[in-house]
Amino acid sequence: MALIQGIRTKPLHVIADERGRLFEILRRDEPLFRRFGQVYCTTVHYGVVKGWHYHKRQTDYFVCVSGMIKLVAYDGRKGSRTRGQVNEFFIGVHHPMLVTIPPQVLHGFKGISQPEAVVINVPDHPYRHGKPDEYRVDPHSNEIPYDWHRVDG
Repeated sequence: MALIQGIRTKPLHVIADERGRLFEILRRDEPLFRRFGQVYCTTVHYGVVKGWHYHKRQTDYFVCVSGMIKLVAYDGRKGSRTRGQVNEFFIGVHHPMLVTIPPQVLHGFKGISQPEAVVINVPDHPYRHGKPDEYRVDPHSNEIPYDWHRVDG
C-alpha cells in the first residue's frame, strides 16, 4: 500500500516471556519523533467509529495496546501529491504497530474487537481545552470516499 504523504508506520517489536510482554512505542531518539505534547488513552467499543477529525498543527502517534482497531486516514489536503488517497491500518494485539498521522490528514478508527480496544496516542502538542486543534467531519459523510462498514466475502 502506498502511504499518504507524511504518514509513517513502525512495526513494534514485542518482547515476551513468562512474566508478560513489553514493547516500546516511541522514543525521542528515533526519526519518527518530533516533540512531546502529551500522552492519552482512549477506548472504542466494538463496531463504533471515532472519526473523522483532523488537526491543523498536531501530529498524532497512535498505537492500539489491547484489542484491535481499523485506523483509516484520508488525504484531503490541497497541493498534496497523495490528495484523495485512503490508507487503512489494522493494528492492535495481533498486529502491533505505531501509525503517525500528520497535520491536516483526516483520520479515525473503528473498534473491531470485543468488548473494546484500548488506544494510546502521543500527540506532539498538548490538548488546549479552551481552543482545541480538532476539526470534525461526520464519519458517514459523503465528503470522504470511504465506507466504514465491514466488507464480508
